[in-house]
Amino acid sequence: MRLYHRSSHRSGTMAGVFLLLLPIFFPSLFTPLSHASPSIFSEWNAPKPRHSRLLKSALQRQTSSEEQSDLWMPLPYQGWKPCSESVIASTLPEKSEGYIQVFLDGGLNQQRMAICDAVVVAKILNATLVIPHLEVNPVWQDSSTFKDIFDVGHFINVLKDDIVIVKELPDEFSWSTREYYATAVRHTRIKTAPVHASTNWYLDNVLPVLQSYGIAAIAPFSHRLTFDNLPKYLQHLRCKVNFQALVFVPHVRNLGDVLINRLRDPSSKGNMVGRNYLREVSEKYKQGAGKFVVLHLRFDKDMAAHSACDFGGGKAEKLALAKYRQVIWQGRVLNSQFTDEELRSQGRCPLTPEEIGLLLAALGFDNSTRLYLASHKVYGGEARISTLRSLFPLMEDKKSLASSDERALIKGKASLLAAVDYYVSMHSDIFISASPGNMHNAMVGHRTYYNLKTIRPKMALLGQLFLNKTLSWPEFKEAVVEGHKNRKGQIRLRKPNQSLYTYPAPDCMCQG
Repeated sequence: MRLYHRSSHRSGTMAGVFLLLLPIFFPSLFTPLSHASPSIFSEWNAPKPRHSRLLKSALQRQTSSEEQSDLWMPLPYQGWKPCSESVIASTLPEKSEGYIQVFLDGGLNQQRMAICDAVVVAKILNATLVIPHLEVNPVWQDSSTFKDIFDVGHFINVLKDDIVIVKELPDEFSWSTREYYATAVRHTRIKTAPVHASTNWYLDNVLPVLQSYGIAAIAPFSHRLTFDNLPKYLQHLRCKVNFQALVFVPHVRNLGDVLINRLRDPSSKGNMVGRNYLREVSEKYKQGAGKFVVLHLRFDKDMAAHSACDFGGGKAEKLALAKYRQVIWQGRVLNSQFTDEELRSQGRCPLTPEEIGLLLAALGFDNSTRLYLASHKVYGGEARISTLRSLFPLMEDKKSLASSDERALIKGKASLLAAVDYYVSMHSDIFISASPGNMHNAMVGHRTYYNLKTIRPKMALLGQLFLNKTLSWPEFKEAVVEGHKNRKGQIRLRKPNQSLYTYPAPDCMCQG
């Protein structure tokens, strides 16, 4: 269905007027109930394949057994092993300086990194950490708490020799709540913590508050601790939290085990018989012979709009995304000053489902590949994914692998859905993300820690390749393979200002 005809000047003008007036008379078409919900335009004019020449060849691709063997071969030992325990014995302070509260925004992976930092800040200050408060995400509207996502008992037990952690404040401090800090300026709230603050900043600015009031609440807190010039034992503590203390609640792990089992052994997929089965499979689960790759496809409406890239949906889609940018960010989107060609050549456009499918095909994944799709909601829905599915007909996700009853405890809860995806991703043979972001960074770091194969798309190269409409499939494939030779999980040592959670060596790993 076309919204804009070129058959006559008059009909074109009328269609243009119609589109301009729609946001005024029917704002609901453009402004979703939540950021996560696509406008009605995302389902109109389902885009045709943008790389039909490459797609036609990819659908007919054949890979040799040698190519398949090399593709699925685990990474060789690279001389580094997990090493998150400090050589210095950790001790608890004789007396706590007070209670530290942190209020964490962002998605699951951003919150995960902030939790690790909160433990270290409590250690720096000789303070008692209150189980972190997770803010309701404005995009996904998920009110899941720390204890809904992570195993609190395990968290406290693993860190019991490092810091004191309490599940809630004692009665004398029960007034210190999110609502209390939202209503007025409070002396016990720290809201000026700079990004990547030093240990001295916390000693100079937070410790006096603790000593005066017995409590300090830090918000915002994301990215509020430096990655550089920290003593080794504090870096090791960060690693210990991320790789040992943060474990998902049992029902998330149980469902994750079931999904993994069904991916490795498709014949077990017929046993969708409810939550009792989850427990049975989790107890007897063993990694089977089947292999699978996890694709983290972050292609939601927020990302599509914020990127300011053209995704082939025509003028209706462009108008809808421009309106969305105006409503959510008041038009303040840096990328919007560049052309689509400039953005793509710089690698600043997320890969579409079609493009990530072509990348996987060029790397050697054939149509018998078991592909698990880790994503919350794809902008454009099934119409946008159809090309990817044609390349990988054995693609699965949570809904296709588990019954509604089995998914009952995570339904409608974005953080728990993301936790299941994280768990499955950590158990996959290969992981790849369609665009940079917190999930990509967290997976790269966590899988590096365990020496697991992780493909990092070379975004600038791919952007340039997809702009070249004259490339043949052999040329495209050769360029992709060559460009990703050293992007499959090879150890990269952390450089100054880089995140320990993305580059765990050398801080969390030892040579030998």
